[in-house]
Amino acid sequence: MATALIILAAGKGTRMKSDLPKVLHKVAGVPMLHHAMRGGAALSPERTIVVAGHGADQVEKAAKDYDPDALIALQEEQHGTGHAVSMAKPALDDFSGDAIVLYGDTPFISPETLERMAEARKSHDVVVLGFEPVDPARYGRLVMSGDRLDRIVEFKDASDEERAITFCNSGVICADAKTLFDLIEQVSNDNASGEYYLTDIVAIANGKGLSATAIACDEAETLGINSRTDLAAAEAAFQARTRAEAMENGVTLPAPETVHFAFDTAIGRDTIIEQNVVFGPGVTVETGAHIRAFSHLEGCHVSRGAVVGPYARLRPGAELAEDTRIGNFVEIKNATIDEGAKVNHLSYIGDAHIGQRSNIGAGTITCNYDGVGKHHTEIGENVFIGSNTMLVAPVTVGNGALTGSGSVITKDVPADALAIARATQVNKPGMARKLFDLLRKKKAQKTKTEAG
Repeated sequence: MATALIILAAGKGTRMKSDLPKVLHKVAGVPMLHHAMRGGAALSPERTIVVAGHGADQVEKAAKDYDPDALIALQEEQHGTGHAVSMAKPALDDFSGDAIVLYGDTPFISPETLERMAEARKSHDVVVLGFEPVDPARYGRLVMSGDRLDRIVEFKDASDEERAITFCNSGVICADAKTLFDLIEQVSNDNASGEYYLTDIVAIANGKGLSATAIACDEAETLGINSRTDLAAAEAAFQARTRAEAMENGVTLPAPETVHFAFDTAIGRDTIIEQNVVFGPGVTVETGAHIRAFSHLEGCHVSRGAVVGPYARLRPGAELAEDTRIGNFVEIKNATIDEGAKVNHLSYIGDAHIGQRSNIGAGTITCNYDGVGKHHTEIGENVFIGSNTMLVAPVTVGNGALTGSGSVITKDVPADALAIARATQVNKPGMARKLFDLLRKKKAQKTKTEAG
């Protein structure tokens, strides 16, 4: 059966104390909205509708960054969750299948849980996701009769007997799309908040002879983010889970609590990741690589057997082939480093290609930016770039060539050639002593004048 996702993302998030829409605050390097969208994507939805309100333009851009086909429904005024879901109806008027309601500020609902909900929908008209929290607090309660869900009661509207129930509502609901919108049309705002509760559709469904049930998930999946404190807790939860999964999959983390992964980090088995390594979005590290301490990687690919760091930075577009070496205080950006090549220390390589087995000496810089545009540096195979070489792009260094230390290379270097580009050194005997004496005299005179 076809599935549609309805992701509620209209809230301002007052407790975040931010001009940024709540769902765009980041967990693991990406907006929390992306986490919700990724969880739902496991169901291969035919349509994804994001209900936006506060900062709708920003929310739309973020949604389409993840899924260009995502549809946006606008909720200009917020009158409760039932009202929010109803905003998605025009986008699903011609849709036949199930709709699942998710929340952009509840990022950790797992694909496995959503698949269990979809399975339960085969035998029930409405399926709700519940959980057993350590502290039920002010969560809505799920009133069950066996496996039948009779109703959902918001805490503020619950009796003492209902508040004693520990099976709580996550807010996630699955139903046939047409049935969902028909039920929402019958929801009223006659409650303590004067809002249209999506949860009321359960009692309405039972009154119409439809069946409703609830399945349970771990409380950790239902973590909602409403404040900066919640955001930090979500980040910690994501990192703890991802570190554990990495080690279970054969990755060595000597100090796991210091390694920070991104939303989409992919690490191969037998990789070693030392302490204080940070992964931004878009990183793949293949089997057997070694990421040494205090390195930062983003938007890059590291092949088998490569060694990165310590204190290295790989920026977007960095492509490291097998058995490459990127050492301390080296930055690589939009550059391909071929098999066996080495950039061991104190260098910047940007908008470049380095051929196999070439060695880049300390302090080398590809001068790729002229203030307006970026330019390419091409370094061939088996090249030796001497320390403190400035390669002023666009420039090519041929296979087997050598540059002298301290050179500023502005012209192409032919294969097997030695390029030396330094200013002529001139030594002036005794001039250093004379210059220092003059400078000291001037300084003493200035101090005397200031003292008056």
